Amino acid sequence: MGEQEKKQTVKSTADWVRDRLLTESTGHDWYHIERVTEMAKAIAAEEGADLFVVEMAALLHDLADDKLVASEEEGIQEINNWLVDRSVEKADSAHIIEIIETISFSKGKPLRTLEAKVVQDADRLDAIGAIGIARTFQYAGAKGHVLYDPKANVRTEMTKAEYRSGQGSAIHHFYEKLLLLKDRMNTHTGKKLAESRHAFMEQFLKRFYAEWDGNG
Repeated sequence: MGEQEKKQTVKSTADWVRDRLLTESTGHDWYHIERVTEMAKAIAAEEGADLFVVEMAALLHDLADDKLVASEEEGIQEINNWLVDRSVEKADSAHIIEIIETISFSKGKPLRTLEAKVVQDADRLDAIGAIGIARTFQYAGAKGHVLYDPKANVRTEMTKAEYRSGQGSAIHHFYEKLLLLKDRMNTHTGKKLAESRHAFMEQFLKRFYAEWDGNG
């Protein structure tokens, strides 16, 4: 596949994903995909990753997410069919699918390639900082989770099913996932970018507790 064909494939894929996720309401909408893709491209340029594989995986990464689709397996099959129909080379297609299947926080699978590490870092960066805070409350509202329950315990070492089905508060999500991400970045670039976003979340939580206690 030549460079011009790759550009056309990226564009048609972006259009397809935009149509699928534009009105998604849990924080995994098209604008999340767009931010992750742009971040992934920037990290890929710094780290020397394959830009086509990174961009395609970033665009498609949520179409097999069990938060959004009834069956992860059906989602993967649909993505694979899309790649085959666009004559993406088998090696690239397999690589893109592998990235999508392994980058989820809840799966905790080891990442084999630089491209997977780049896409995971970009996705995780969109889960922290100001955008991450906003998305946390958007998701909690969509799922009917409470804002904060000071009597509830932070859940640790959860299975994927426990992580997905739990009814923890929005604030608990910071401790169960978001505050852990800074130290789980893969690339040098991702680690640098995570520092300020992590610090912003810590500042937010400090202010949140002050106002919760009537001291803000």
